[in-house]
Amino acid sequence: MSAQHRTAPIARTPVQQAALLVGVVFLLVGVLGFIPGITTDYDTMKFAEHDSEAKLLGVFQVSVLHNIVHLLFGIAGVTMARAASTARNFLIGGGVIYLALWLYGLFIDHDSAANFVPFNTADNWLHFALGVAMVALGVLLTRRPRTRAGR
Repeated sequence: MSAQHRTAPIARTPVQQAALLVGVVFLLVGVLGFIPGITTDYDTMKFAEHDSEAKLLGVFQVSVLHNIVHLLFGIAGVTMARAASTARNFLIGGGVIYLALWLYGLFIDHDSAANFVPFNTADNWLHFALGVAMVALGVLLTRRPRTRAGR
């Protein structure tokens, strides 16, 4: 006979839960970007060109590279959700990256070779919302409670 030892599941902190959720959503979006029907004009998808007309949910311009970036962010989120400190880093760092992508998308000509990911206006504003939300989650979910001086 062998004794079976059960270990209690490790409770995740709120920041770890948020990073895990964001990571899973990125994975889902990355996979959905490769599914014809969910991605309209799928047959026009390019690897990394501005003239890829494929659109996730008929709204967000995608390419193979764009989908791979979503998958990599998803893997990073799920992996980094294992510890509170890395979950915070994922949310804040990833949020800053998405805010940089938002700015990049605002200032480039969408019909130029510089739009190699590619982005459209819907992508730009989604990147803004994602960036703000991720940074906010990373900061707010790891705030330490205030203590009064002398106590």
